Amino acid sequence: MNIQNLGSFNNQWYSHGKSRVVRLLWIICNGLFLQNPLFVWSKPKLWLLRLFGAKIGTGVVLKPQVSIKHPWMLSIGSQVWIGEQVWIDNLAPVVIGDNVCISQGALLLTGNHNYKKPEFDLMVGEIHIADQAWIGARATVCPGVKVERGAILTVGSIATQNLEALGVYQGNPAQKLRSRLS
Repeated sequence: MNIQNLGSFNNQWYSHGKSRVVRLLWIICNGLFLQNPLFVWSKPKLWLLRLFGAKIGTGVVLKPQVSIKHPWMLSIGSQVWIGEQVWIDNLAPVVIGDNVCISQGALLLTGNHNYKKPEFDLMVGEIHIADQAWIGARATVCPGVKVERGAILTVGSIATQNLEALGVYQGNPAQKLRSRLS
């Protein structure tokens, strides 16, 4: 039986993409401005994200209490709404298209662990959310998932596989219920 031995965990192969100093500065800015429920203004938060390397289009709304792990691995299109308490845990790139809604409390998780190995190896995978997609409140998008154009992941659902264009998905794991246009 392979049960994890966290003492043998080693993710030295992983690169955060920036120095410890830059990461520390980002942790401070993330806590003071993005995660702070009293700091409600999007424009200064978007400016900070760009300063730390995020690529962001126009008309983006970033609500309070959002957490972003590595802004230098984030690309957001135009006319995007990111709701309260969204967590973008981007150990790998996250690409968000235009006219996307990511509702309150959603999780975009690019990292996981290999439970089949005692070393509990870190595994990462990019997330791509195409134009006009909607990630519902408290929904989760797992590592390596592509959400195609216009797809919907409903409230509390968990996307473990790619979501087809214009599909409406629900459940854990999310299953296609119907087409968005029917």
